Amino acid sequence: MRILVLDTIHGGCEIGTAFARAGSTVDMVDVYRDTTPEAAERATSCTYDLVVAPVHLDPAHPLLAGRSASEPVISHHEAVRQLLLGHVPRPMIEITGAQGKTTTAYALAHLLPGPGVLHTSTGTYTMPGRRPLFKKSITPASVLAAAEKAESLNGWLIAEESLGVTGAGDLTIITSPSDYRFAAGKKSALAEKIASVQKSRRLLTAPGIPAMAHTDAVRLDDVASVSGTICTIALDGRVTVFTSPLLAMPGYHVPLALAGTAAMMLGHDPAPLSTFPGVAGRMSVRKHKNILVIDNANSGTNAETTVEAARYARVCAGSPGITLVIGTVKGDGAVCEGFPHDQIVAAVQKIRPRTVIWVGDPLESCGKPGSSSAPFTIDAVCPTLDEAERCAIDRTKTGAIVLAVKTWR
Repeated sequence: MRILVLDTIHGGCEIGTAFARAGSTVDMVDVYRDTTPEAAERATSCTYDLVVAPVHLDPAHPLLAGRSASEPVISHHEAVRQLLLGHVPRPMIEITGAQGKTTTAYALAHLLPGPGVLHTSTGTYTMPGRRPLFKKSITPASVLAAAEKAESLNGWLIAEESLGVTGAGDLTIITSPSDYRFAAGKKSALAEKIASVQKSRRLLTAPGIPAMAHTDAVRLDDVASVSGTICTIALDGRVTVFTSPLLAMPGYHVPLALAGTAAMMLGHDPAPLSTFPGVAGRMSVRKHKNILVIDNANSGTNAETTVEAARYARVCAGSPGITLVIGTVKGDGAVCEGFPHDQIVAAVQKIRPRTVIWVGDPLESCGKPGSSSAPFTIDAVCPTLDEAERCAIDRTKTGAIVLAVKTWR
């Protein structure tokens, strides 16, 4: 087969190499940075047996929109599904959604026995023990290496994926109904995720996901409920209850309930979630000297989780004083949903922090630190989360620090 793979910087190289290893002739084109001019030129005149394009590519891109009707086009997700045939670890659980992916993945990994691989936006690890393997993005192509390692261990695989799943696994989880536009504003992220799960064997969805025609789907709001720090799950005639102090935070309700329900669907007891410690960057709590730090800086950070983190910080610290570290690390979240300035402004105005430390470039909409044109006072600007946290610690004598930066960790 002659195959054209578009987008080399978001997993296209891994996909193209895998197809070439299987015997195909492959052209790989960098459609974002134009670093492959010869391959791009060849792609304009060649006819291919298969075209592989990422779901986030503008459908009007010349190398996509200009293809012949005889050239089938599939997504990176579908390409990985095809490449995994015969090499899928069991069980394999795929997790997608705008928020809650990482917490759900870690919580489920806390429940699964035996060896396995946990592939998340924070890194890829062998379990138990969370020994680092590598750190890759959660584009579908990264699942190839994670699945290979899991299969070599004769273990399970939990894989976070952006903008949908391959459908090759035993169970797919959609963690959030949140939606946004992508692919030059021409596609709905939620619709793309829903479309991708139709080939999944089993499906578990968070509350608010539109009804779909999947033949083996479980809706979380039909089987699970949270009251205080107690979660009750009723599934297939079984009722299980687990407790966790993390359930005191609304942001943990859905991820922990999803993990517990997924465990039951796979034949495991969710009770050990009572000892799940949470995930760094997902409402984790630590202290620096006498200052409380609520860490909610992650790839899913948005206005809602930022406001929730501030509320939780005030409860834990017993003080209204908040130093808010907020923004987007340059280059992070550019393909999927970002943390738009208007959402940041809305969150800051709702929280009314004592100090604002901005990460990234605020000049577009908020003016320079202390500028009268800004909707609030920016006390400092830092390029990275680490620098911003150090700045916050230096400036905070009482109250709490909230880290609410959109970044891959």
